[in-house]
Amino acid sequence: MPVLVPPAERSQDTRIGTPAWREAAKAITRKAHHLTDRCGQEAVTMWQPKDSVRDPHVARHLCRAAYILPWRFRVEMLKGGGTLEKPPPGEGVTLWKGKMKPPAWHARLPLPMHRDARALQTAEVVHAHARGARLTAARLCRAQHQINGQLRLLLRQREATDRRLSEVRKGLLINQQSCKLRGYRPKSEKVPDKADSMLNWEKEELKSMKRKMEKDMEKSETLLKALASCRDTLAFCCKERLQAVDLMNQPLDKVLEQAGRHSWVNLSHIPSVRPQGQKTPPPDPVGTYTPECARALDEAKRLLMESKDTLLEMTKNEEDVQEQQQEISNRVCASLAQKMRETLELKERMNMTLGLMRGTIHRCTKFSQEMYITRGLIKGPVSKRHLETREKLDRPLVRVYQRHVGTQLPEASRLAQGTDKLQRHISHVEKNLKELLATHKNLTGSLKCKKIGYEVDYNVVRLRLRQRHQHMCYEQAQRLVNDWDPRTPPRAEPDAASK
Repeated sequence: MPVLVPPAERSQDTRIGTPAWREAAKAITRKAHHLTDRCGQEAVTMWQPKDSVRDPHVARHLCRAAYILPWRFRVEMLKGGGTLEKPPPGEGVTLWKGKMKPPAWHARLPLPMHRDARALQTAEVVHAHARGARLTAARLCRAQHQINGQLRLLLRQREATDRRLSEVRKGLLINQQSCKLRGYRPKSEKVPDKADSMLNWEKEELKSMKRKMEKDMEKSETLLKALASCRDTLAFCCKERLQAVDLMNQPLDKVLEQAGRHSWVNLSHIPSVRPQGQKTPPPDPVGTYTPECARALDEAKRLLMESKDTLLEMTKNEEDVQEQQQEISNRVCASLAQKMRETLELKERMNMTLGLMRGTIHRCTKFSQEMYITRGLIKGPVSKRHLETREKLDRPLVRVYQRHVGTQLPEASRLAQGTDKLQRHISHVEKNLKELLATHKNLTGSLKCKKIGYEVDYNVVRLRLRQRHQHMCYEQAQRLVNDWDPRTPPRAEPDAASK
């Protein structure tokens, strides 16, 4: 007989399974869902950029719209009223059809071409290092070329300064020879005058210019050594940087053009407020731009600025010394020429005085001779037997006249007085004639001294004009000063003596 089961009480939960069993199944399901979401999210996250992680509190389509908004083209207004769409700046692939430019994709996991990618990345690192080394080498090479240019300019300026210094030294020798020549004048012409003062002033000025030029030569020599040392340092650094660019055949000048900088030490242009091109990178001990290269470039820049100022100063000093030396030489020659004119004027006056004195001496000599003849005629003959009757004091006419007492004739006393007076005049004329002859001799000597002084000054001016010519070198002027003496014959040459 069948057994009837009593009817169960009706409840709200009509499910047969137990709650624990259902909770266990739900827990397994939730765990599977969480695992699925997490794995899916991680898988997607591994293949998308970091900034593309979706906000869980924002809808997916809103997150995507906000994420791709910077990718869209930007609309710009033109002056004419139209519009122009431009892609956003930065790296990425431009999709002209979709009017979008997504950024570059950076994967977080190794791709199937991981080995090739690593090889390309290594090659890129090597190429970047080589490009940096090549750019640094180009900078160093250009700095070396500029240092070489400054060296050449400084050497040429040193040659010009050395020539000017040689001219100054030659001027000192000319001054010494001028003083030596003027020392051969007669004693009466050696009275200190303005020409001697001008020669002494020229000597002091030339010594001052010589010290100034020698100081410039010493300064330029020190700068030359510093430039040569800097050039060697730049060459060593450039050679060291070029060790990593053996596989790159692009010239260094092209590298500087691509960098947008002609040189990092160029001083030929005024630096602008916003320079175009690459900036100088910071020094890196393990990079391409090492501190040694930075110090070498800084030293090159400092030396270039210093050499530029030194060149300007040396050029200005050379021009000033040339003008000053020329002016001093002209003033000395002008003073000597004026002394020659004064000497010539005095010589002409002396010559005229000598002519007048010569005529006076001739007249006095003739008058003295006539007075001697007159004295002989007044004295009469030497022997009494040669007297004429009219000359005798005891002639008949006189004896008849002297028969009376007190009748004495003054003829004898008058003859004696006349003879004595004539003798006194003869002595006075002889004395004057001696004074005239002595004065004439002295004046002749003075005229001769004036002629010698004029010739000496003329020879000094001629010597100065000839010696200061550019074709006359310092050695010739020195040989002239050391060997030449106008009072002694020139020395025989060794070859001529041997012959």
